[in-house]
Amino acid sequence: MSFVIQTSKPRNPLVALARQRVAGAHGPNNSARRQADRRALAREIARVDADRRSP
Repeated sequence: MSFVIQTSKPRNPLVALARQRVAGAHGPNNSARRQADRRALAREIARVDADRRSP
């Protein structure tokens, strides 16, 4: 007489590893930083130009 025990589907071993490490949102890439810097510079130039033109 033998018993057969059904086992559940094995868990994904990568999930446990992924949950242990610190994972989160990534920062902007270099091109996004450059674009933001260009926009900030353009705003600053426009502000200085407007200050210079007003009496």
